[in-house]
Amino acid sequence: MTSAKLITAAMLAIGDELLSGRTKDRNIGHLADMLFLAGIDLKEVRIVGDDEEMIVDALNALRRRYDYVFTSGGIGPTHDDITADAVAAAFGVLCTHDPAAMELMAAMYARRGMEFNEARQRMARMPVGAKHIPNSVSTAPGFSIGNVHVMAGVPQVFVAMLESLLPTLKTGTPVLSRSIASPFGEGDIGTQLTAIQRAHPETSIGSYPRFDGTRFSTEIVIRSREEATASAAERDILAMIAEIAAAKAAT
Repeated sequence: MTSAKLITAAMLAIGDELLSGRTKDRNIGHLADMLFLAGIDLKEVRIVGDDEEMIVDALNALRRRYDYVFTSGGIGPTHDDITADAVAAAFGVLCTHDPAAMELMAAMYARRGMEFNEARQRMARMPVGAKHIPNSVSTAPGFSIGNVHVMAGVPQVFVAMLESLLPTLKTGTPVLSRSIASPFGEGDIGTQLTAIQRAHPETSIGSYPRFDGTRFSTEIVIRSREEATASAAERDILAMIAEIAAAKAAT
C-alpha cells in the first residue's frame, strides 16, 4: 500500500480573450510543470469568460473538490477585469481597496512619475481577508483567500506570482517519471500494456506513438510516487518488449 501524500489542485483560467482565441494561454502549461515538480496533482482545468456568475459557479465547485485552486486573469485595471469581485462573491465577503496594496502601488506609480488614477486603483481591490501574493514584475499583488490563489493573466507576472506562492503551500510526494523506448507501435503492445497497467495500479502508464516517416514506435512513460512500484512496472514492460521482439524474430 502506498504511503504517498496526495495534494490536489485545479486551475480556473478567466477571460473572454481565451475563449475567442485572441489570446493563446501559456499559464496552464507552466502551472502544470511547476505543480508536477512540487508533488501537487493538477486534476482539472476550466476556462470561463468574463462573467461573474460563471466564475463564481466554477470557483465554488473547484474549491470544494480540491486542496488548491489557482486562477489566472481578470485582475487588471479595465471594466471587464471582474475576478476580484467574483472571488469575493464566491466567499460571501466584500471586495474593497486593500490598504496595503494601495500603499504599494501608490509608491510605485510615484516613483515612475505616473498618476495613480481610478483605473489603476482597481488593481488594489481584493476580497476582505485576502492575503497578498507578491508581484516582483509590476508590483500589483495577486491574492489568496481560503484555498484559492488569484494571479494575473500576463504570463510574465503569473510566473513571478507563482514563484512567490509555491514555497508557502503544502506539497505532496513528488512523482517519479521513467521513459522507455519501444520499437513497436501501439497496435503491437496495446493488449499487453493494458494488462501491465492493471497489474500495477499504483502507477500511471502512458503510451505515446511516434512515426519517423518509415515505421511506428512508442514512447512508454511510467509515473509513480514510489520507486519500487515504478521499477516493477518497468521490468514488466521491458520483458514485454523482449517477448514481442523474440516472437517477431521467430516468424
